[in-house]
Amino acid sequence: QCEEAAYEERQYPPGKWACVTKGEPMYEQSISMSFMKLMRYICKENSVGCHLGMTIPVLNEIHLTKEGTKLEREVVTAYYLPRAFQQNPPLPTDPEIHITERAPLRVITRVFYGMTTEETILREISLFWKLLGSTDTVLRETYIVASYENPSIPQRRNEIWFICRA
Repeated sequence: QCEEAAYEERQYPPGKWACVTKGEPMYEQSISMSFMKLMRYICKENSVGCHLGMTIPVLNEIHLTKEGTKLEREVVTAYYLPRAFQQNPPLPTDPEIHITERAPLRVITRVFYGMTTEETILREISLFWKLLGSTDTVLRETYIVASYENPSIPQRRNEIWFICRA
């Protein structure tokens, strides 16, 4: 019987992403509101008026407070533009959506299942640090939560990404 790897390292190429930044009182509110804005952009509220197509994962970039015990309010939710739109992304009609060119990204990632709440994310970060041990190769203040399935799926697949230093 094969066991799933505890974590893996991945390299992502540069690319264009549609991003929304929200700072609601609860993490879940921020990602929900941001994702709804991105869905409207994907589903025709863009300069070409067409459905762009869904890509996965949807990323939520988070930051820990200085004490490392809570998430900062501001969360960036990002949708990767499909290959057909990478060179010339359709402009969003919503002024809160920004098209961003992201640099190549190297991450160490670990899978977890279920809902993504502030509590579950903080627990996953803590568990991942225990697994990795002491290391200076990754950032300690910025993390990414990658979601691969519809938020309504109770045991959806997510990942916590630790960002490797350049």
